[in-house]
Amino acid sequence: MNVEEFREIFIEEADKNNIYIDKKVISKFYTYMIEILEWNNKVNLTSITDERMFIVKHFIDSLTINGFIQDKETIIDIGTGAGFPGIPLKIVNEDKKITVVDSINKKLNVIRSINNKMNLKNLDIIHSRAEDLARRKEFRENFDVVTTRAVSNFSTIIEYMLPFLKVSGIAICMKGPNYEDELRNGKKAINILGGKLVDIKKINVDNELTRNIILIKKIKKTPEKFPRGQGKALKEPIT
Repeated sequence: MNVEEFREIFIEEADKNNIYIDKKVISKFYTYMIEILEWNNKVNLTSITDERMFIVKHFIDSLTINGFIQDKETIIDIGTGAGFPGIPLKIVNEDKKITVVDSINKKLNVIRSINNKMNLKNLDIIHSRAEDLARRKEFRENFDVVTTRAVSNFSTIIEYMLPFLKVSGIAICMKGPNYEDELRNGKKAINILGGKLVDIKKINVDNELTRNIILIKKIKKTPEKFPRGQGKALKEPIT
């Protein structure tokens, strides 16, 4: 697929989902896709190798949450993997400070290598476990928005997310169609960690992908003992 074919499909899929795209940045999305697919032969980054599906299931899916960050300045994406949703959000929000975090450094090295070509500004790429990073003073309760896409169960991921947020900040959890039981079991965790469920948005990205966007507002400070270390958030989720 050349860049013109990519541009046509990208705009078509963005229009279907009511996503505005500045045509000047589409070439950056193209570069990112081509680089990820080339690196995918060396590092396991994505199971999606069809280029149209890559556009839809990585780029358009990531951008479904862009409307929720427009009035925010600092965003952190936890468990970013190959850079989703953090890098698409960075491409369309040049002036925002975006931090992407993952515990697997070889994936982050790919993002670093690609960004050497793309030169995205105000982008921090950090290798760390979320529960360790959230205990560092310069990261704890220091962000307006925290995002995750299909990372762990809801109770666990909320324990990772909310400690990063300022009071009044927003946690954006991107979940698939079977999120209801997770959310039901996670309500206690939301309350204990200082959050409040404010909305759930259901978006049919395409015929194969339904995205549920769960919005949690931080209404009070997270108790100092959270997040728990040594994998306890995963092994012993708050229920």
